[in-house]
Amino acid sequence: MIGKLKGLVDGFGDDFVHIDVGGVVYEAFCSARTLGALPQVGHAAVLHVEMVVREDMIRLYGFASEAEKAWFTTLMTVQGVGARVALAVLSVLSVSELASAIALQDKAMVGRANGVGPKLALRIVTELKGKVPALGSVDVGVLGLQAALGEGVAAGNVADAVSALSNLGYSSAQASAAVARVVGREGDGTPTEKLIRLGLRELSS
Repeated sequence: MIGKLKGLVDGFGDDFVHIDVGGVVYEAFCSARTLGALPQVGHAAVLHVEMVVREDMIRLYGFASEAEKAWFTTLMTVQGVGARVALAVLSVLSVSELASAIALQDKAMVGRANGVGPKLALRIVTELKGKVPALGSVDVGVLGLQAALGEGVAAGNVADAVSALSNLGYSSAQASAAVARVVGREGDGTPTEKLIRLGLRELSS
């Protein structure tokens, strides 16, 4: 099995990259985020790889981080989610945004991905609740608050602050992460107005 590619970028396609490893060129399909993070042709690159072997094909999928790779395999445990859909989700959401969307049961965020309709988005957030990969790159405190918000058990001042920030145009994931960081420093008894003010400072920093 191939777990990682280290070599030179040899070329790009719409959804794949060619990596030259000692004269052997491998083709790896990637999310738009990973493709955008790779260096230009001729420069050194490292890709974490998931190798999928089927009767009629062998295909490599490349990721910028172990966390993205972990989410790819986790997403594919959901019925109706194949490699193409998993990459589409990871193209529009970072690993932390995806973890937040699932913690908050925010199907609209997941539904932004190409090829993910409302029913599939709902299935993804429902089936993956509580299944964040160990390498999900989400702060435990942030995830705890987001889970409380999603279950409707977060303190009123915290929920109100997240709602206010969301109304200002921030995503629920961004708002809850910012408020969680403030609560971690100031305590959960912080007045709503102060949470909003400090949350805005977090979001603008």
